[in-house]
Amino acid sequence: MAEKKPSFEQALERLDEIVRHLEKGDLPLSQSLSLFEEGTKLLTVCSKMLDEAEQKVVKLRKGADGEPEELPFEDEA
Repeated sequence: MAEKKPSFEQALERLDEIVRHLEKGDLPLSQSLSLFEEGTKLLTVCSKMLDEAEQKVVKLRKGADGEPEELPFEDEA
């Protein structure tokens, strides 16, 4: 049976929980490594979800005819 993909919020919450456990420093090495591996996978999942969301975001601006015009999202650094 396929594993259910967590929502972005669920993955981020679990990642935060993992970081708190690892920061305590009181876990055995094997458990720390296991949590680190899980955290790495969750980070990849979150990053992919953010990339997909960014691709869907568009900026609206008035075109020459006064109507809104969709533009691809661009970094405004």
